[in-house]
Amino acid sequence: ECVLLLLLFPVIYFSAPCVISVMSGNRAEKSGLSRDIQKKLEAKYNLDQEKQCRAWIEEVVGEALSDQEIGMHHFQHCLKDGQVLCKLLNTLNGEPLVKKINTQKMAFKQMENIEQFIKGCKTFGLKDGDIFQTADLYECQNMSQVISTIYAVSSVASSSKGYGGPCIGTKIAEKNARDFDEATLNAGKFVLGGQMGYTEGESQSGMSMGKKEKSTDCDSALIPLL
Repeated sequence: ECVLLLLLFPVIYFSAPCVISVMSGNRAEKSGLSRDIQKKLEAKYNLDQEKQCRAWIEEVVGEALSDQEIGMHHFQHCLKDGQVLCKLLNTLNGEPLVKKINTQKMAFKQMENIEQFIKGCKTFGLKDGDIFQTADLYECQNMSQVISTIYAVSSVASSSKGYGGPCIGTKIAEKNARDFDEATLNAGKFVLGGQMGYTEGESQSGMSMGKKEKSTDCDSALIPLL
């Protein structure tokens, strides 16, 4: 049929649907280094973390995810249109960070939702390094990073936004600044001076050099693994 069109209407042929369908074929699979990197990213994917994220999102948003099958591609299918993530962020913030959530199934509308979520995460308090890129979710390029972002959202919500509901991950440690009067500071100087040099009867057993304060666990109940 295409050959016949070429003979009869050579100009029209090039705009015929049969040619367009060939040119818009499936995207070529990754090869070489890109394929190796993709395999490593997929190997890092944690199903237990996915289960926690699923349970937490459903608890916060108050509705079941569209795909209840566990697995990277199933989870991506649940979040791909960006609607659930936007609802999650708006609920945690208390007032909408994403003013308009697109419900259309067109690709650019779904990606617009994801981009609005990413923008909202920055306003919410997440750092750039904690946030996934649009292609990580929409093209399933790095779902591990998507999960990391969801964990980060939970941590910020419970630590900085006063969210009292369930959370996943670890609550971010808050700065604990202390003010001491001059007498206390001077007393500390004498104690430190004695420990820096040898003094009979004194030891360094009470010192904790180089130890860092650990982050506290989330005050709210963790979502149990399914």
